[in-house]
Amino acid sequence: MNTINPFSDPINGIFLALSMTFSMFWEILWALILGFTLSGIVQAVISKGEMSRLLPDASPKSIAVACGLGAASSSCSYASVALARSIFCKGGNFTAAIAFQFASTNLVIELGIILAVLMGWQFTLAEYVGGLLMIVILVFLFKVFLKPFVRELLI
Repeated sequence: MNTINPFSDPINGIFLALSMTFSMFWEILWALILGFTLSGIVQAVISKGEMSRLLPDASPKSIAVACGLGAASSSCSYASVALARSIFCKGGNFTAAIAFQFASTNLVIELGIILAVLMGWQFTLAEYVGGLLMIVILVFLFKVFLKPFVRELLI
């Protein structure tokens, strides 16, 4: 591998640093744009009543719906955080919104396909089982420790 010594060749070193900076900027920017665009769409299109009907509580049905929506969504962490916040602000249950966030980073379908191709079905299965286990633990912990007055503080 040919490396550039920035002290012996400062022009190439500066060019390399600027190109790496732009590359990192782009990797973060597109994810932020995607996340805030999807969040804006949820805010603009979905009514508070519809979200309250879709994810009204932390019941197994609501958590399953949140996990299904998360698995079908983007695996981008920025997008999942923005969408989970929009779900909660639009009237969805807080626990269901966080379950959506976990599912959108751990149960994503396209990520599973890539993992299966690159690492094998065993790793993919472990990813999905681990993601579901994290969601079950999260729901249990929220049920035990998250009191209703804390939910109001989160808004």
